[in-house]
Amino acid sequence: MKQFLAFVKKEFRHIMRDNRTLLIILGMPVVEILLFGFAINMEVQNIRVAFYDPTPDVFTTGIAERIKQNAYFNYRGSVQTMDEMEESMRRGELDLAVVFPQNFQESLVHSGQAAVQLLSNSSDPNRGSIAATYATAIIAGFQREQMGLMQLPFQIQTENRMIYNPLMKSSYMFVPGIMGLVLMIICTIMTSVSIVREKERGTMEVLLASPLKQGTMIFAKTIPYMAISFIDFIIILLLSYFVLGVPVNGSLLLLFLVAIVYIGLTLSYGLTVSTLVDKQVNAVIVSAITAMIPVLMLSGMIFPIDNMPRVLQAFSAIVPARWFISAVRKVMIQGQGFIMIWKEMLVLIGMMLFLLGITIAKTKKRLE
Repeated sequence: MKQFLAFVKKEFRHIMRDNRTLLIILGMPVVEILLFGFAINMEVQNIRVAFYDPTPDVFTTGIAERIKQNAYFNYRGSVQTMDEMEESMRRGELDLAVVFPQNFQESLVHSGQAAVQLLSNSSDPNRGSIAATYATAIIAGFQREQMGLMQLPFQIQTENRMIYNPLMKSSYMFVPGIMGLVLMIICTIMTSVSIVREKERGTMEVLLASPLKQGTMIFAKTIPYMAISFIDFIIILLLSYFVLGVPVNGSLLLLFLVAIVYIGLTLSYGLTVSTLVDKQVNAVIVSAITAMIPVLMLSGMIFPIDNMPRVLQAFSAIVPARWFISAVRKVMIQGQGFIMIWKEMLVLIGMMLFLLGITIAKTKKRLE
């Protein structure tokens, strides 16, 4: 029994001396419960809504006011033309557009019925359908109130029109996210072990002593992984198109450009990890954890970013997959051009250059 207790005591001492193990054992549950608890929110909130009302009247104003006052909606103003409405929807500035026909009140009084059209951005089918459902319920409540006041039977119908994804396929939402997740994990793990492997084999000093500059050497190590990763992207894209039926509505060349920049960023992140650890096993573990959880939870792949607390929304801005998924949805699903994704491209390029700078700096430091 004493020997058994001695072994138990020894193992406890080993664990207590290993700060990294303690961090994983005690810190990871805290991080995960807080992250999952705040990020997983299936409610749809902050629905950006606008109105097109060519002939305002008591009824259209009443419906608009009730939607504005609802906590789930974020009023973005009224538009003067349908072209303006469609342009706002195309830019991604609106989640829902409420369109009233001309002479709405006159039609309702004389014929006893009138229709309201709800245009929802269903590139995210869950968000689009729930936004339309919320608005329909508010309009139905307004109708019941008015019937009780006027003592007249009438019916306000809602016509739902789903933009970008009329069939409400969930694959339209998940395919861009899966692309971002798969490329992030594969690319990061592949390159994270590259420099660590050289250090473990003792060949890193030979590479650093070569005539090549540090940046050129790192770029040369990255090229093969970039080629393999781009092949992976093409395979995923072909499967998405031919098997899952997800269309490519925008420019294929622009989609390839977005993929190349994102792949370069993920490879850069893997290289950065490889300069910060000393063993291949540690590089794989760090890459897998830091690549997978943020993409799943904070990229908008599954859970809407607008639903998260402001702290997590701010933190999601440094998750590369958030910007990649947004750009892919705009190009692949919505058929947008470069003018609509310049912000995403600028952020991805900035992150890539930042990580490359860190990698080069750390590599130089080790040479000294």
